[in-house]
Amino acid sequence: MAADPNSVVKGETRRFNPARPWRIEDSLELYHVNAWGKGYFSINEAGHVVVRPDTQPGREIDLFEVVEGLKARDLTTPVVVRFSDILAHRLKHLYAAFAQAIAENEYQNGYAAVFPIKVNQQRLVVEEVFRYGREFGLGLEVGSKPELLAVMAMTENASDRLIVCNGFKDDSYIEAVTLATKLGRTIIPVVENFGELELILKHAEKYGVRPRIGVRVKLFSEGSGRWRESAGEKSKFGLFVTEILELFNVLKERDMLDCLQLVHCHPGSQLQDIRRVKDAVNELAHVYAELKLMGAGLQYIDVGGGLGVDYDGSGTNYSSSMNYTLNEYASDVVYRIASVCNARDIPHPKIISESGRAIAAYHSVLIFNALGSSALDRFRVTGREAEDYNGDDELPQPIQDLFEAYRSVSERRLVECYHDALTAREQVLQMFNLGLLSLEFRGLAERLYWATCAKIRDCCRKLDRRPEELENLETILSDIYFCNFSVFQSLPDSWAIDQLFPIMPIHRLDEQPTRTGVLADITCDSDGKIDRFVSLRDVKRALELHELRPGEDYYLAAFLVGAYQETLGDLHNLFGDTHVVHIRLHDEGGWWIEEIVKGDTANQVLEYMEYDVEELYPALARDCERAIRDGRMTIAESQHLKRFYESELDGYSYLEPARSGN
Repeated sequence: MAADPNSVVKGETRRFNPARPWRIEDSLELYHVNAWGKGYFSINEAGHVVVRPDTQPGREIDLFEVVEGLKARDLTTPVVVRFSDILAHRLKHLYAAFAQAIAENEYQNGYAAVFPIKVNQQRLVVEEVFRYGREFGLGLEVGSKPELLAVMAMTENASDRLIVCNGFKDDSYIEAVTLATKLGRTIIPVVENFGELELILKHAEKYGVRPRIGVRVKLFSEGSGRWRESAGEKSKFGLFVTEILELFNVLKERDMLDCLQLVHCHPGSQLQDIRRVKDAVNELAHVYAELKLMGAGLQYIDVGGGLGVDYDGSGTNYSSSMNYTLNEYASDVVYRIASVCNARDIPHPKIISESGRAIAAYHSVLIFNALGSSALDRFRVTGREAEDYNGDDELPQPIQDLFEAYRSVSERRLVECYHDALTAREQVLQMFNLGLLSLEFRGLAERLYWATCAKIRDCCRKLDRRPEELENLETILSDIYFCNFSVFQSLPDSWAIDQLFPIMPIHRLDEQPTRTGVLADITCDSDGKIDRFVSLRDVKRALELHELRPGEDYYLAAFLVGAYQETLGDLHNLFGDTHVVHIRLHDEGGWWIEEIVKGDTANQVLEYMEYDVEELYPALARDCERAIRDGRMTIAESQHLKRFYESELDGYSYLEPARSGN
């Protein structure tokens, strides 16, 4: 296919001057890198995606170089590459925004983030966030007993770092929290339902501890976007105001009002609209102020999570975007709390946020290779019956109509020819299903139909405005690129909630892409595909891609995948965890590998599903001996099969390049 100077996808038309060569700037614009990349990603002169961990040009890591370096170390794609330095920069950026807001609003207390480890529970990620957050006093948030156990050990010698305990809690959970208090941890269990207060009081008395207690407020203010219902009166967690007053009275009767130290809310996740943030923080601040005036010993106000990530770069009130900046978020949070406290003449509390997505999303990139492609416009016809049909039978009328539609395509008759082709194709299928048409004629009709559609599409690309009836033709004719990854394992939110992630090739970006396509993974599930892509104006239904070259790898990457994706991934078709590599920027230039975590082998994923791996190989070996005995297989063939089986049990669960000599 010749390069198309006017690449068109639904909702967006890219027009470039065919008289000049393709430039890096064109690729930056086409894939909106500067919009969603926020300075962390760009393209170098070689046409490769680069990562800038501290957003400084020149201090960058070439992603294609990383992939080639990993391949030399026998680590093939798919692979998740984590950039540890981005985590450090995200924390600095977050704290700088709040420091500026605190100074501008003359706020009389400080700010501390707590990282919710549910966002990315991988040990190395949590440890890195905790380490980089030391200078800022960053704490951790847990939502389950296993998370609590991990964090209790991780916070050794860090008694000043706050631990916030959310989620439902049983007796042993509360007992562990109480004992952690005796260890010296600054740990606050947040009461999610009234029964938890009884457990806290029981263990506090048993162990002689005056506990720090938090309470989650069930806000009237609703969230926004796809997690809208996670906030508001129908939300899963939190106490109604009536219940909070009951909790207050219980603590007052026990002379424990000083123990009520934190109020908390959950405004939602990935809040796209800053108005929802303002409403939630304002309501929470008033609850804080009332309780403080009543005598509660409150010291912290926890505004929860919700700080969004602009996945599509549009900066809009859209579920994969956000209509505010980090600085605006911090300013609104600080201003709202300060205003309420100043009006009531009460001390400013320390502000806590649980902004896990905003901290972790940018630092991970999923890189995968294309295995092949399927194109509907590959069918070729001349439009002349004598050349396109070699049989002796007379052409049925619908096929004659298809020939006529193909020959008649012109800018003035695009819609008419498209409708004629659709009608003729339907008639061909009806005749075939009634046994009135041969398979050969059906194949000819198929070639004619798709060739006609491609011809109409090519004419549409020359128009300033395409007819409405032909809007979806570009999407219909888009290729399928088969890619070596599992949506369910590595991008589960793309499948489950239609989350958009920026996806693009990581090399050949100094070349103009000549194809458009959707991405299919290697699972046998029809949902295992990505057919929605980021755009500044609308969701694109196809991605601009390069023609695959025989014998040459083609790599793509999904960006901003550091939040939730690894934790939520499943084992559909027994595709396990991918390789994970931690990359650091070298102070003197270049990059180095800090840590390698090898992906799951077939052995491991089979064990997850309770297969007795120790019995698998012997069972196959016995079958091989029976085949030799019966003359169905030679000894050499048997040995080859057994070696293959044994090596594959210990091999990567994803597809790998053919081994040399095979």
